[in-house]
Amino acid sequence: MARREGSSGRSQRQLRVGEELRHVLAEVLRRGDVRDPELVDATITVTEVRVSPDLRNATAFVVPLGGVRQAEILAALRRVAPYLRGVIGRAVALQFTPTLGFELDRSFDRAAQIERLLHRPDVAADLVPGDDDGPQATDVEGTGPKGGA
Repeated sequence: MARREGSSGRSQRQLRVGEELRHVLAEVLRRGDVRDPELVDATITVTEVRVSPDLRNATAFVVPLGGVRQAEILAALRRVAPYLRGVIGRAVALQFTPTLGFELDRSFDRAAQIERLLHRPDVAADLVPGDDDGPQATDVEGTGPKGGA
């Protein structure tokens, strides 16, 4: 039985293979080996690759630099997926080369949204400055601060 990592439910092997695929994809895109016109001058970050339990399918999460032309770049990556699969097959020793899918990574958008919410004036008013320590620790009888007389 495969060992599980955290709450993600993915095995160590899935995580290792995903990371190896991420490195290969990032290097190919960095070098500009892909000849699709939409990808020629595009700077793309591969943030994560999730691999299915049978290692036959992989989804690469990508972010174009500056978030520009996302739809066009995603469509281009999907067009060149068979070529990228061949590159991966030559670079990574696996019994089966996974079929590639591409999705936009929305985690940065979610993080920015949370950051904006936390800095709204009505939310900031609920936060008390300097109250990061929580309640003051008390002694065993609950009569005062620990170590106090």
